[in-house]
Amino acid sequence: MPPIDTLVYSIGLAGVAAQAAAGVLEAGNKRFDLFGMIVVALSASLGGGSLRDMLLDRRVFWIADQSYLVTAVLAALAAFALARVMRLPARLFLLPDAIGLALFTVSGTQAALALDAPWLVASVMGVITGAFGGIVRDVLCNEVPLVFSGALYATASWAGALLLVALTTLDVAHAWSALLAGSLTLALRLAAIHFGWHLPLFRARL
Repeated sequence: MPPIDTLVYSIGLAGVAAQAAAGVLEAGNKRFDLFGMIVVALSASLGGGSLRDMLLDRRVFWIADQSYLVTAVLAALAAFALARVMRLPARLFLLPDAIGLALFTVSGTQAALALDAPWLVASVMGVITGAFGGIVRDVLCNEVPLVFSGALYATASWAGALLLVALTTLDVAHAWSALLAGSLTLALRLAAIHFGWHLPLFRARL
């Protein structure tokens, strides 16, 4: 079973790639040029982890290790190339976005726990890591952020983060904790997309 540092690193790289691809696929609907797509992809894939690291007062992860930056750029270029040779559904970005949300939720929560953050703070760091990059991506694409539109998004992330905290407290193996927490986040997000599950929306009484 891989050590926790290796596990967090691998999950983080996979999350960066997934969110970068999601950023390109969403930006493609706006017909951005290559530079615009790279900017959106980097914002989506690095934004959440950057905010997490600043809040935790540690060195920003992609500055400390440029492998994350390289991975984001390569994933963005690959998604850009794929979109130019294949006709892709407009909402295809929701799949890599959901995968990235699950991966970032796990890596963000684990990173906070490694610094001995309290359980509630650690779970919130997982949500910030998973959701904030998507907020920036959607704003750059002039869309209402998914996390604010009602469909289970941050809620799915928080459920996975809380499960990870609970399993870690119970001394469940890191790999199993990550797998179960990530699976819960992904399953809730995909179910919300498929079945239209959402939180109550604000409607003022007339």
